[in-house]
Amino acid sequence: MDPGVDEDLTPDEISLTATPWVTVVWNDPVNLMSYVSYVFQKYFGYSKKKAEKLMLQVHQDGRSVVSSGTREEMERDVQAMHEYGLWATLTKSE
Repeated sequence: MDPGVDEDLTPDEISLTATPWVTVVWNDPVNLMSYVSYVFQKYFGYSKKKAEKLMLQVHQDGRSVVSSGTREEMERDVQAMHEYGLWATLTKSE
């Protein structure tokens, strides 16, 4: 048994607690594309190429998944995006 998993949980509950969450950044009419790319590089440490790819997804598709992990980690990332002035939400990954 995995030492990080509560042995009292059923397999379905284990799957639910292990399901990663994602941070979604949404397109907005305020921020410049260059600024969005800068934020992704600065906060997440992404390369310029990856940051620009994600920024283009935000711009062209209206949204982009920019990070994944535990709910607590994604809450922190969403809060950070808000502090940078970006629109972001968290959701369970599919």
